[in-house]
Amino acid sequence: MNSTSAATASAVTFVWLGMVLAISFLEAPLKFRAPGVTIPIGLGIGRLVFRALNLVEAALAAAVIVAVVLGGPSTGIAVLTAVVAVLLLGQLAVVRPRLNRRSDRVLAGEELPRSRGHLAYVALETAKVVVLVVLGISLLVA
Repeated sequence: MNSTSAATASAVTFVWLGMVLAISFLEAPLKFRAPGVTIPIGLGIGRLVFRALNLVEAALAAAVIVAVVLGGPSTGIAVLTAVVAVLLLGQLAVVRPRLNRRSDRVLAGEELPRSRGHLAYVALETAKVVVLVVLGISLLVA
């Protein structure tokens, strides 16, 4: 892989990783511990924050894909890039719509049991973090 594309893709990958770690694993759980933040308020904030995060993630994923494709990637880097893109797509196309429908119900005042959809999102997010770390390191040594 050419060094400019590898460096660009690696930098973007680590920015993406940092955003996911900061929002999904720091901000999201902490907001519900803040004084006065109710479940509906936390859900409303979370929807805004994750909508913004996912838009940025889509842009960063596109940048990584373009840099990797232009760089003539090894099979391993191509596979890692595809895997992280598929994980993001799964979150955006499958899990987020379900979570949005559920949060609509909660925000409308419906009492619902704890969501298992969040567990699916967290599982995909954890897998995405692992793949981003491996992809970023692989790009550094490419």
